[in-house]
Amino acid sequence: MGDHKEQPLRVGAAVRRRRRALDLTLAVVAERSGLSVPFLSQVENERARPSRTSLEKVADALGTTAVELLAAADPACSVDVVRAEAAEYAAEARVRPLVRGHHQLHATEFTGDHDEGRELQLRNDKLMYVVDGAVEVEAEGRAHRLGRGDTMYLTGGVRHRWRATVPDTRVIVVEVADHIDAVEDRHNVGRH
Repeated sequence: MGDHKEQPLRVGAAVRRRRRALDLTLAVVAERSGLSVPFLSQVENERARPSRTSLEKVADALGTTAVELLAAADPACSVDVVRAEAAEYAAEARVRPLVRGHHQLHATEFTGDHDEGRELQLRNDKLMYVVDGAVEVEAEGRAHRLGRGDTMYLTGGVRHRWRATVPDTRVIVVEVADHIDAVEDRHNVGRH
């Protein structure tokens, strides 16, 4: 009771909605992402399931994140239990959403390595917590080494990349969702 229905995510519909909202053709998204038009069409029509890397490429081409696309693919519930064994994309990428649906916060657990070559710049704030192992985060031109129990807070707009430096590292990442205008709210704090 209270558990989210165990149905596969329909990320293709979320990709199509985002592409159409931006008034982009499949050809433009294909060019920006380096993926083929037929593959993108199959993704949008739920006939192909993108890998984590492919989903990140599509998200970059659409000016969003893979986490946002996954969240938009899953209906939000006011109370939802995410079971440990119900990991989406876990077999390939060892990435597990800890919050499902289109909410104000997204939380994801990463186990193992992360694509350190991929630079991120999120619109809103992000918190990283190292559960086990160690990571190196490059932010604002400085390298930060984080170990078990360490956290790092990144303000929205900060360019960064990170990588696990120890096998089987586990990192929890909590982000304010892109559809929230937290940047504007931050500047109005204290002005009453």
